[in-house]
Amino acid sequence: MRPGRQRHLTLTCSVTGAVIVALDGTVLTITQPALQRDLHASFAQVQWTSTGYLIAVAALLVLAGRLGDRYGHREVFAAGTLGFAATSAAIALAPDIGWVIGLRVAQGIFGALLQPATLGMLRAAFPTDRLPMAIAVRSSAIGLAAAAGPLVGGALTAHFGWRSVFLLNVAPALAIGVAALAVRVPAPRSTGTGTKAGGRTARLGLTGACLLASALACLVHTLVELPRTGWTVGTALGLTATVAAGGAFVQHQRVATHPLIPRQVLASRTLTAALAVLLAASAAMFGALFVGSYFLQEVLALDPLQSGLRVLPLAVMMVVAAPVTAVLLRRQGPRRTALAAMALVSLGMVLLAGAERSAASPAMAGAFLLLGAGFGTVMVTATAVVVQQASADDAGVSGGLKQTIVNIGPALGIALATTSITLVAPGLAGDGAARWTAAAFGGAMGPTLLLLAGVAALGVPAALRLPSRAAADPVSRT
Repeated sequence: MRPGRQRHLTLTCSVTGAVIVALDGTVLTITQPALQRDLHASFAQVQWTSTGYLIAVAALLVLAGRLGDRYGHREVFAAGTLGFAATSAAIALAPDIGWVIGLRVAQGIFGALLQPATLGMLRAAFPTDRLPMAIAVRSSAIGLAAAAGPLVGGALTAHFGWRSVFLLNVAPALAIGVAALAVRVPAPRSTGTGTKAGGRTARLGLTGACLLASALACLVHTLVELPRTGWTVGTALGLTATVAAGGAFVQHQRVATHPLIPRQVLASRTLTAALAVLLAASAAMFGALFVGSYFLQEVLALDPLQSGLRVLPLAVMMVVAAPVTAVLLRRQGPRRTALAAMALVSLGMVLLAGAERSAASPAMAGAFLLLGAGFGTVMVTATAVVVQQASADDAGVSGGLKQTIVNIGPALGIALATTSITLVAPGLAGDGAARWTAAAFGGAMGPTLLLLAGVAALGVPAALRLPSRAAADPVSRT
């Protein structure tokens, strides 16, 4: 197969894999009430269909990227997509909620395998000057999936039941899993991260992988539970376990002969700066989206479809911003592009904080436009920097780190938003469900959004450490 066709097939597989994961998450939020009624499940059990998946994904992304660097990204991608298809079909046939939860955890494991590989394959297949546009296409597709997910999920659930939602991804996942095996991408080069002297294969760093997985699992579980239960003994213990496991991982990385994350990856100031920008932006963005969605549904009493239409400008701008960002990166470089994007995110927060508290508020629509444009630009910029800065040997683990941030950032932002509202607004219900009166929430909404704008601003120092111009291919410099 000619190189051009190989790149197109690689891009198709990468985009479709990313869309499957994005669509799976957004359609599930709409179908959960129907699932709860049909399986006679409790609210906590239904929440675990999301929490279990999220914990499995976040805990294993870095290890999955390392596997791709060692064994090949297309092989790991194929295993992830085929496993994702199999578990999706199994969930559609699950007899009770216990099976659904267990299979969702398994689905999260396969989702972790395929996500870093979508970036690793692009890094191996595309030259550096074409990478930003390929990443922009991938980001636009993810934005479309996020926008279409609630509509597709609602329509399928209404006409065919909740099980049809999980069958939605089976055929495309099977197709791209098989197609990925036809792609011939360059094998990881032997520069010391995948092999050691004498040609013997380096270890994966399983001890470090277990420590990092434990830290991330505890962190994600704590961040997910915090908005629901507040500060309890359980969340405090979860945070303590996160710190302990994280500290043990850092110490192990320092002394390990074969660390899970190659030292040259963490030593890259540019890569860590891109991850810091992404963390600040995603935490601020999803915290604001939580506040805005709660306001539309719980305070203004709009249904999910009406709320989704109010937030639609955000998704549209994310799609539009992706290809524009690819051009900006080539002309202005990552630093200026990221700084402009962070300014848009912060300005959107401030505008939303001062917007008129009504469903038809033009300022609120404008705020969502700014948030979508800013966050879409950050996503493409940070992803392009991470993928370009990583050598071909480390593309998978770098992609795994980036995807980990994408999973942790939203959970952190929602936890911060909930904590802020709880502190400012009186009347938090004591039954573990965060519910505020309209007046209390309205009074806390402004200060919370300003806090989130400050979180976004924390990414500015990191953005200043990004390259002023698009980086040259790391491989070409070796």
